[in-house]
Amino acid sequence: MTSDPGETTRLLDRLRAGDPEAAEAVYVRLYEDLRRIAHRVFASQRKGHTLEPTALVHEAWVKIAGADSAASWKDSAHALAVAAKAMRQVLANHARDRAALKRGGGVFRERVTISGVAGAGEGREVDAVALHEALDHLSALDARQGQIAEMRLFGGLTTEQIATLLGVAPRTVELDWSMAKRELSRELVG
Repeated sequence: MTSDPGETTRLLDRLRAGDPEAAEAVYVRLYEDLRRIAHRVFASQRKGHTLEPTALVHEAWVKIAGADSAASWKDSAHALAVAAKAMRQVLANHARDRAALKRGGGVFRERVTISGVAGAGEGREVDAVALHEALDHLSALDARQGQIAEMRLFGGLTTEQIATLLGVAPRTVELDWSMAKRELSRELVG
């Protein structure tokens, strides 16, 4: 992360205390982290992708930036986990909308590149909606594994950050991530 997690936590404390300037300060602190994540998501995307990293950051921020929502964030890692979920939703919604507009709807689907999913190969392109649905299915099977996959794939959070957020040991996160990768691979690769 590029921003100072301690400073972000202090700003979140100010926001919870009712400081009206804290929400903007939190956004400024987290903006670079959100852009880094968005650029990572788009780094290996095909040319001409119709959603840009900056638009992804802004749309995700609109989804998460309500004062009540931001006030509930514990720290910067928690804010990034919330942002990861929002980015995933924005990408899936964008892909669905594009599919509905293209050649009779459903013929063309946006594709995203994922890395680290067993069997998918490094940098494999998958259908964005299929990835969203696979994560939903994984979450239905095991909510924690779904959260871990989302935070890893869309938030870029580390094992330690995820462990802290979920209140589990880092080894538990590693084991759950391993099982989540296998399930996602089964869903996405076949």
